[in-house]
Amino acid sequence: MAKSGSFSQNVEFLNLLPKRGPNAFSAFCEALRETKQQHLEAMILKTISNLSHGIARLEHCYGSNLPFPASESCNSKRPRWIGLFCTEPMEHSLDNGDGPPIPPVKYCTPEFYHDHQHLAYKLVSEPRGLALILSNVHFSSEKDLEYRAGGDVDCTSLEMLFKHLGYQVTVFHDQTAQEMQNALERFSKLPDHRDVDSCVVALLSHGVEGGVYGSDGKLLQLQEAFRLFDNANCPNLQNKPKMFFIQACRGDETDRGVDQRDGKEWSDSPGCEESDANKEENLKLRLPTCSDMICGYACLKGTAAMRNTKRGSWYIEALTSVFAEDSRDTHVADMLVKVNRQIKQREGYAPGTEFHRCKEMSEYCSTLCRDLYLFPGYLPGK
Repeated sequence: MAKSGSFSQNVEFLNLLPKRGPNAFSAFCEALRETKQQHLEAMILKTISNLSHGIARLEHCYGSNLPFPASESCNSKRPRWIGLFCTEPMEHSLDNGDGPPIPPVKYCTPEFYHDHQHLAYKLVSEPRGLALILSNVHFSSEKDLEYRAGGDVDCTSLEMLFKHLGYQVTVFHDQTAQEMQNALERFSKLPDHRDVDSCVVALLSHGVEGGVYGSDGKLLQLQEAFRLFDNANCPNLQNKPKMFFIQACRGDETDRGVDQRDGKEWSDSPGCEESDANKEENLKLRLPTCSDMICGYACLKGTAAMRNTKRGSWYIEALTSVFAEDSRDTHVADMLVKVNRQIKQREGYAPGTEFHRCKEMSEYCSTLCRDLYLFPGYLPGK
């Protein structure tokens, strides 16, 4: 430490100390004293004191347990404070305080159901379907994946949302990649899928494009997960809607955003539509291998997802809020558009860093063939 070295190397060294046990910092300070580097010890302790006073002042203004931003990427390029002191730079809370608990789900009316059910997927079973949440927040040290502060908030929010929407929910925490794969396989093969009208899968973890990390630092490939629920491998869910929500990075690039140009928003020109000619009529009804799925992603390919260490991730916070409020009269694809709109409007707050005013953009892909209304609270004949 006394010799000259890169700042990033020093920061990385100090970030490793908290991971070496509760006595690591004391041992480090003792080593500084023994090597006659008391001035460095004094500087570090003074920094801790100043940061503590600063946080106390902020807590007085905004309440305790301040939120901090973090990334779902394993190789985040965003700067962070030395781990002993503060973790990541503070992210601005849009409501200047803690996010409220998930609002109660508003139920649809019988009139709405009868007016819309003829164009929608059948979704009246009790329960509506089975839901599986795999949430990883703690990781082994081999991959140096950081603790996902705020990840438990996401898990709890989604669990409550799905229950309020009428789903039977199963949750697994801190699973290895193989355990995640096994849990997904068991879930996809449950015979109870035959008696319900839909299913939901949520994966919450660190990630890269095309995969999410198990607690052991190994990757679960998303295409393998989706394949378990296709028409070939999960016949009990054929022609039934299957929803997936992925809260994980798909890269480590931070979206810096751009300034909006003046004037009206630009829109794409309508595309041309082609028709297939000379199609032969099939004598036997067949299904494509993959259909009736919709998947929401927290961020775009190659970019990092934002997570508030107190309120949870930007994406899950928006998702739970929109679904609780609007599922009574809005189908899932339109709700995910509204989630996109909320994410588009949000930005990070970390003055003095490249992280300041960072952006995120969620997206979804769909092979749904009908409107997917969740019809919360509606039960025929009751």
